[in-house]
Amino acid sequence: MTALELDAVAKHYTTGGEIVRAVDGVSLTVLPGEIVALYGPSGSGKTTLLELAAGTQTPDRGTVRFGGVDLATLSYADAASYRRSLGFVFQRFYLHPGTSALDNAAMKLLFAGWTPRRAKLHAMEWLKRVGLEKRARHTPSKLSMGEQQRVVIARALAGEPKLILADEPTASLDTERGRATLALLSGICHERGVGMLLATHDPDAAAFADRVCDLRDGVLTERADHLPADRGPDVARA
Repeated sequence: MTALELDAVAKHYTTGGEIVRAVDGVSLTVLPGEIVALYGPSGSGKTTLLELAAGTQTPDRGTVRFGGVDLATLSYADAASYRRSLGFVFQRFYLHPGTSALDNAAMKLLFAGWTPRRAKLHAMEWLKRVGLEKRARHTPSKLSMGEQQRVVIARALAGEPKLILADEPTASLDTERGRATLALLSGICHERGVGMLLATHDPDAAAFADRVCDLRDGVLTERADHLPADRGPDVARA
């Protein structure tokens, strides 16, 4: 079973002579097909926790494992390969402004060495999956915020990730589009057996999560009273 495991992980910083305990002894597991929502105020350590899960930061102590492998033991090439196996969805879209939705969605595949034809064919399948096949030739400036977010989702999922890390993916969307984005992500995760760690302020996110955790001052607490998400079909359109 390919799972993300954080075992007593800590990451501290020194700012202005003070120690900031961004992540302080966090233990958490995200299973395939499971969505874990992570709530906390700004500065609570949510982004740091995602970066530790991505292997872009190294914990001061504790262990981050994926598929049973300690990320700290990976070579530079293996660490890069691990990050390529992830799907990233952020509140900032990071779309190339003069590039079509199709080319943006195919970008990760091209960097992975796919031929342009194969990458675009595969990316188009995901644009169809998120309802954007008729907008594939449009640049980001010609797309709505919800459409741009769906391009980001298509790009993240085109590489068939083993894990999705989402950092405030609905922050720039209105309530309706935010819920549609969450429904789309959760439907795909459950359908394809992909785990997702979702850092968010959005109160609606809990409705789509299997588990909900609160992170404050680097300390993680799971909500014991949370009811698991309804795993119905995703019918969302952002």
